[in-house]
Amino acid sequence: MRWWDLDPVLALERDLFPEDAWSPGMFWSELAHARGPLATRRYLVAELAAPPRTGVVEGPEPGDGRAGRIVGYGGLAAIDGTGDIQTIATARDQWGTGLGARLLTELLAAATDFECHEVLLEVRVDNIRAQRLYERFGFEPIGFRRGYYQPGNVDALVMRRPTQTSSEAPSVQGT
Repeated sequence: MRWWDLDPVLALERDLFPEDAWSPGMFWSELAHARGPLATRRYLVAELAAPPRTGVVEGPEPGDGRAGRIVGYGGLAAIDGTGDIQTIATARDQWGTGLGARLLTELLAAATDFECHEVLLEVRVDNIRAQRLYERFGFEPIGFRRGYYQPGNVDALVMRRPTQTSSEAPSVQGT
């Protein structure tokens, strides 16, 4: 994620989290820690790709506003060996496509790059779809943060996942 992505990311943020959307300042603050040799953050966006031109129209046409549209984003903070997924979201029309899993995979890879031994996250207690995704990736509930999401006063479920070391990573066999 770069500064020029912020307007579409903020629009998506407001659509998905109308009561507790991040402010522009929150994103700017995070991005300030995402570059350079002392970076402690990794932020990414997912964009719809323009379809190959085959003569058969199956996807977005150039200029229809969909190709290149930001449809997801995520961010990870890494401090003292602990990763914390700060945010992850996908556009509603991308739910069920695997985009959330791809974003989460990238964030977990970033945690490994930052040499984190565990990754934490908070998720709204009423967001069952996200909780199921995190459970599929090995996150386990470890507690609650009462009234974490404001102004709605919604509780957060805190989840934790140890990161894999190179000796624990699945082996890849090929020819």
